[in-house]
Amino acid sequence: MGAARGRVTLANRAAGSAIAVLSLFRMLTPAQRRAYFAALAGWSLDALDFFIFVFCLKSISGEFHTDVKGVAEGIFLTLAFRPLGALVFGWLAEKYGRRPILMLNVASYTLVQLITAFAPNLATLLALRALFGFAMGGEWGVGAALALETLPAKGRGFFSGLLQEGYVIGYLLASFVFWGAFDYVGWRGMFIISAASAPLVLYIRYGVEESPAWLAGAAPRRASAAAIWGAIKGYFPTFAYLVVLMACFNAFSHGSQDLYPTFLQVQHGYSTSTTGSIAIVMNLGALAGGICFGALSERLGRRRAIILASILALPLIPLWAYSHTAVMLALGGFLMQFMVQGAWGIVPAHLNELSPPAVRAILPGFAYQLGNLAMSKMGPFQAGIAERHGGDYAYILAWTLAVVAVALIIVTLLGPEARAAELKVSS
Repeated sequence: MGAARGRVTLANRAAGSAIAVLSLFRMLTPAQRRAYFAALAGWSLDALDFFIFVFCLKSISGEFHTDVKGVAEGIFLTLAFRPLGALVFGWLAEKYGRRPILMLNVASYTLVQLITAFAPNLATLLALRALFGFAMGGEWGVGAALALETLPAKGRGFFSGLLQEGYVIGYLLASFVFWGAFDYVGWRGMFIISAASAPLVLYIRYGVEESPAWLAGAAPRRASAAAIWGAIKGYFPTFAYLVVLMACFNAFSHGSQDLYPTFLQVQHGYSTSTTGSIAIVMNLGALAGGICFGALSERLGRRRAIILASILALPLIPLWAYSHTAVMLALGGFLMQFMVQGAWGIVPAHLNELSPPAVRAILPGFAYQLGNLAMSKMGPFQAGIAERHGGDYAYILAWTLAVVAVALIIVTLLGPEARAAELKVSS
């Protein structure tokens, strides 16, 4: 009875927080809404392009006559090159502004995605995934800086949660595209369809204003490489902590998402339609979780909300990995991603609040992508373990989630918090 009452109370608090902060959305100025939408759309379309590849691993391996592990090296290369993109695009955004560099980001990953559709062999495809990772790496940090520097501090947890769920929106869009188009257009057609981000560049160009925080502090000398490196060195303990934290976060998400469609296709033999349907349900859970926990972090605090979501993921592992029907796997996927992306929904606000003003477009994104680099072999590692166990993906998925959830709880517990800090750019 007490546990049930506690769950009801928690749900009521989350709902109350969400309703209260949603009302703030209507109070935003048109310029604030446009900047936020640009960042959200950029991250969503970026994620769409990433997850199209994830859905096509089995098909690509068949065409190029290799195993899934060999094609999954493309996930590794994408993640491995994202820190370099975060560094380069972040530096450009500090020097030239968030808005023009976000346009460059979107144009870059769109072009690479289109070219990938015409890859003649596996080696070329893998090289293009590395280039895509470079372009993808810059988008999160630049977009998050543009959005969060433009928005007011009040309600940042909710806006952070929704912004991070752009990743889930992209996964959800990829699920719909896979479900509705793959059997007709194949994997190459999937890449052509997903390369439809070009209009966003025009929207940013003509509808979005530069970050007011960047404009207030902008000066050519403040964005020099020496100044940025000096700021990073001055905050190195915070930077190092954020890298470790993001390594745990990236293991949490990529370890639960990237091979799940392959798990459904290979281990359970599900069709395109069933796999896509389960992925859609799973991502609806992720979207709801990110928004709910992002709003909840306004009351509980960033660290407590992250820890709560991570703890609640642990008892869901058997349902998520070892169910035997599509309905139960969909339920397990919904609940698991509610918790995984619930924790993730707090990341943009948490990282930006902990970052020094002079390098906010570069440090959060660079730390994020270095965490990605640390876990960039997750996909090939999981695929290799599964193939050595006779295609048993459930085994490695379950162990991955158990270990990284505990690690994330510990690392988050040991770290700092700066909830609702004022995000300004120093002159």
